[in-house]
Amino acid sequence: MTVNRAAITSAWETHCSEGWPTFASPNQGQLMTLDTVISGCVVFFLDSPEGLDRQRVEILKDCLADLEEVTSELETDCQPYFVRLHRLGELLLATTVTA
Repeated sequence: MTVNRAAITSAWETHCSEGWPTFASPNQGQLMTLDTVISGCVVFFLDSPEGLDRQRVEILKDCLADLEEVTSELETDCQPYFVRLHRLGELLLATTVTA
């Protein structure tokens, strides 16, 4: 799969246009942290011509694994936000790996 900055930018803009979902979960704090860290990786990638460094790639991998685990436990109506966040992280990782 070939992913480029335009694909990341488009996915990022879509994600940013959606507001944080309203839900109750004991994992809400963890989800906010995962959203913040993945979003930070995206912003760093888009602002940096060299892309993500090795440390950020590892952090992103860990966040995606954690996000996958927690998302399945969420209410159905708030899952799309986190599924989209996960896809965004996967796109970013694919871009970094192929770069």
